[in-house]
Amino acid sequence: MTPKIRTLHQEQWVPIPLDEVFDFFSQAQNLEKVTPPWVGFRILTPSPITMRPGTIIDYEVRLHRIPMRWRSEITEWVPPFHFADVQLKGPYALWNHRHSFRAEKEGTLVIDDVQYAVPLSWMPGAGLVERFLVEPELRRIFAHRRVALRAHFGLPPETESH
Repeated sequence: MTPKIRTLHQEQWVPIPLDEVFDFFSQAQNLEKVTPPWVGFRILTPSPITMRPGTIIDYEVRLHRIPMRWRSEITEWVPPFHFADVQLKGPYALWNHRHSFRAEKEGTLVIDDVQYAVPLSWMPGAGLVERFLVEPELRRIFAHRRVALRAHFGLPPETESH
């Protein structure tokens, strides 16, 4: 059966130059800095990791307290504007994540577009799992990342949205 694909779109503006923001995201180990501690995120691929199309990165994560491995591949690499990764092995039936960066208003707009599907998403009732379990958790993870990214660059917490 064909999985039901969901999308998640997030934007965050930071008053930091495009090259600096892209440089931060182009270092795979920095993902540990912006991922919430409750996810138990840990990169298993030895450093240094050279980001380019075909780069494979192995992670360890906990989703809803269940430990699992995740393997992704960088499929696009266009510095300093975007890169994309896909899940090769992990908790989702489908995971495609495009990270885009755009110079805007003396800073950088960070844009995340994720297409995902949970296993067995075609089954009746799977939409409830996505709507009430998976999507809120993804939004919580990205909300943490917003705060952590600002903290990394020494910025105060956001008081207004972009």
